[in-house]
Amino acid sequence: MIDILEWLSATTPAVALRRSGTLYMFVNAAHILAIGLLVGAILPLDLRLAGFFRKVPVEVVAPFLSRAAGVGLVAAILTGFCLFSVRAVEYAGNPAFLAKLGLIAFGLLNVLAVHTGQGWRTATTVGILRPAIRVSAALSAVTWITALMAGRWIGFL
Repeated sequence: MIDILEWLSATTPAVALRRSGTLYMFVNAAHILAIGLLVGAILPLDLRLAGFFRKVPVEVVAPFLSRAAGVGLVAAILTGFCLFSVRAVEYAGNPAFLAKLGLIAFGLLNVLAVHTGQGWRTATTVGILRPAIRVSAALSAVTWITALMAGRWIGFL
């Protein structure tokens, strides 16, 4: 595994990011913007699915916010992978980074469970929120906020 991580850190993009503070700054800024899009879309969606803001029609906002969060997630993963490649061996041993990966994996499993279930279809077609989707939404909010905190914690370890 160390060999793969060392190889990743030696790739041309990783070396370019290490050598150019400007390039690193742009990729880092893109990562922050992507996380902002992800969390900025997922939290209002989770709050609405959990039962808050009842005047806002869930069948209208849920598809849009879900797609926006998806775009943010893909962009955050791509830019995060680029940033990871700069110091792959070091990050792979960082407990906060490992916690962040675990939380992201859990968040993705939760998204998959919600989006493949009948509760999502019911919410987005007729606006009825089943108890299971409310629980999943609350769990999602906690998971993504905790993943964000773990990401910030990386630099302090």
